[in-house]
Amino acid sequence: MSRKLVRPRQGRMFAGVCAGLAQRFGLSANLVRLLFLLSLLLPGTQVIIYLVLWILMPNEDRAY
Repeated sequence: MSRKLVRPRQGRMFAGVCAGLAQRFGLSANLVRLLFLLSLLLPGTQVIIYLVLWILMPNEDRAY
């Protein structure tokens, strides 16, 4: 069974984007959060991508 890209109800810190990405790819949620925070030190569109994922990723209870 393939894992869907959803924002889980449990384990959220803010919007659930990092927890959802971690769950989808089999990583630790804290690792994904740390990588996101470290990426903020670099120039780029990280915050915009986070906001887009927040809008596009469904909640776990409303997934597909």
